[in-house]
Amino acid sequence: MHETIIVFIVFASFTATVLVIGLVIYYAKRLEHKQIMAAIEKGTPLSELRPAKPKPVGPLWIKHLTAGIVLLATALSLAFGAFGGGLILVAFILGGIGIALIVRALLYRKYQPQSQPSTKNNAAENKI
Repeated sequence: MHETIIVFIVFASFTATVLVIGLVIYYAKRLEHKQIMAAIEKGTPLSELRPAKPKPVGPLWIKHLTAGIVLLATALSLAFGAFGGGLILVAFILGGIGIALIVRALLYRKYQPQSQPSTKNNAAENKI
């Protein structure tokens, strides 16, 4: 009987959290839509409402490598902590994703110099 109540409380808390997050996102999008419609009616350009998103700084392969290492470490800690439990499957999934991200990062790193022009070539072209 007590286990059922605990499961119900956990399920209800997760459901309430998802519901609150969903409502916040819904009302934020609704407010954004109202602002866009008001700007269109006034003749204001939409580029003034939304600032330009900054471009990501740094090489992409470093971000993939970091995420892969974090997922692999999480998977290893779950695997060692879950002896015979259901978390071993989650550990294998996270470990597979982590290894895939690490391989992706290494491939990005290998082919990045070919896809980006070097600054030496640009400097030489600017002098001519």
